[in-house]
Amino acid sequence: MIKMWNNSHFFIVLIIKLIGDGMKIGDLVTRISHNHDMVFVITDEDEENYYLKGVNIRLCADCKKSDAVLYTDKEDKDEDDYLKRIKPEFDMDRNDYFYLPGKILHIDADDDYLSRCIKYYNDAHIWSIGIKEDEKNIPGSIYNLLEEYRPSIVVITGHDAYYQRKNDSSNINNYKNSSYFVEAVKEARRYEKSHEKLIIIAGACQSDYEELIKAGANFASSPKRINIHALDPAVVATLMSLSDANKDIDLKSILDKTKYGSKGMGGIRTKGTMYIGYPR
Repeated sequence: MIKMWNNSHFFIVLIIKLIGDGMKIGDLVTRISHNHDMVFVITDEDEENYYLKGVNIRLCADCKKSDAVLYTDKEDKDEDDYLKRIKPEFDMDRNDYFYLPGKILHIDADDDYLSRCIKYYNDAHIWSIGIKEDEKNIPGSIYNLLEEYRPSIVVITGHDAYYQRKNDSSNINNYKNSSYFVEAVKEARRYEKSHEKLIIIAGACQSDYEELIKAGANFASSPKRINIHALDPAVVATLMSLSDANKDIDLKSILDKTKYGSKGMGGIRTKGTMYIGYPR
């Protein structure tokens, strides 16, 4: 377990210098067979294949070396627009009141995505702690983590996938890691039953949304079994942290802030977690 304290659809212009062989671990690539729809980083390789991880999308994949092309574009307008749209804008120095945002415990199976999410919380001036934990180990560790840090919000995420060839989205066994996320949510609800005293945000790409909500999550992915952005769980957590604890949230507005809206994330209406005091 590693602790980390506070600290796409793309518009692509490709200059193809290398195709297939010759690329190395750490290079950015797209896939010819998928019409260059997503940028990946090469994480491993064997004689025939590259093993890939989405740069901005929570997706692991692989491809034949002949299917990969080097991504050399320096700009990604779609990603830049998204990052501008989700930039935290809450001003805690705006008047004579003081603000106590909800605390966030973020448990993630991916180091890179976890680092990005923690930076996002930092930029919003929200207390957070990040825990790196493999998906299969989260159910066994989450209760103790909740007891130790006592957050207002817990994020449970990493990687997932729906095996479409099995053609049954209602069977949780047809997902890579959804069963672990569901068990983790149940353990979190064993710690705190109230949906307003502990906000749970769970799931990753293509996760079993219905089972996560039934298990007790306030927010979950993925209603349409699509991929989600690496920051989507953090965006929801931040908006919940900065929402008034005495008022119902604007559910649609929060979901609309995420990369793919209600196709990628869904949830239930509840209250926020931020307390407001006076005087400063």
